[in-house]
Amino acid sequence: MAHAHRDPHGPHDPAPHDHDHDHGHDRAPHGHGGHHAHHGGADLDWAVLAPLLESQAELSAAVYEQIMAWLGQRVSGEPGLIVDAGSGPGVVSGLFARAFPKARVVAVDGSAPLLERARARADRLGHADRFTTVAGELPEALDQLEYPADLLWAGNSLHHLGDQRAALAAFAAHLAPGGALALLEGGLPARYLPRDIGIGRPGLQARLDAVEADAFTRMRAELPGSAAETEDWPALLTAAGLRPTGTRSFLLDLPAPVSDQARAYVAASLARLREGMGDALDAEDRATLDRLLDPADEASVHRRPDVFVLKAHTVHTAVRPA
Repeated sequence: MAHAHRDPHGPHDPAPHDHDHDHGHDRAPHGHGGHHAHHGGADLDWAVLAPLLESQAELSAAVYEQIMAWLGQRVSGEPGLIVDAGSGPGVVSGLFARAFPKARVVAVDGSAPLLERARARADRLGHADRFTTVAGELPEALDQLEYPADLLWAGNSLHHLGDQRAALAAFAAHLAPGGALALLEGGLPARYLPRDIGIGRPGLQARLDAVEADAFTRMRAELPGSAAETEDWPALLTAAGLRPTGTRSFLLDLPAPVSDQARAYVAASLARLREGMGDALDAEDRATLDRLLDPADEASVHRRPDVFVLKAHTVHTAVRPA
């Protein structure tokens, strides 16, 4: 699979619309989850996607810090081992290391290039002595862990696995008694622009969401061992033998005028969407996207003053009975 903290979007969350690994994790550029190419892990070049995944996760760093503060209130004592399942380039892994300074952090991902970036980031940030990586596809890669996890984080990575029910059972099996699973799935798609942007037909982003939702459904259906599931996460966590302990959404709110980093992220996300799913749009919407991506156009996201980033991340928690 390879991570996913990427989520700018929502249901999926990686890439193109990330519809966001840490992918970020971060894993997607949009939010829905994922990484996309869309979302099928085998079709993605994670080394190429890495900068976008990192940018998305870094933009959301303040939100992840809020999530970790909330998780800190939901775990019993200081976690000794935190596992980032689907870590991508390790931005969120690093935030866990900072938020829980006594914990060892293990980043698990199917992409060796992303794990290499995660190790380099740990070196830069000074927590390499308590940071390790495990390469392999989820959930089987968790069998390489030396110890059960006190906290297992799956940030927009579960939806890249065909049998999500079986994957959750595997996640639960790798928790220590009393250990917690934190699942980042769902939320709301990212918004970057007003409904009426002065060019093209109003409501462009809502139509992009519909295209991405269809692509996400196709991605899920094409995964090995794909099994349809009603996305009732507390019920699925219960079926995995865990006790749900809460659900909360966290808002990424970067109002206009945005930073250069946020603007570049929006441009990169829309460019991946145009490249990967543009054929599903009508000619007018394709033309609008082309103008939004043309740096020479005053109406482009590179220049217009009304670009923003607004997205909701939803986290579900559960514990393994002691």
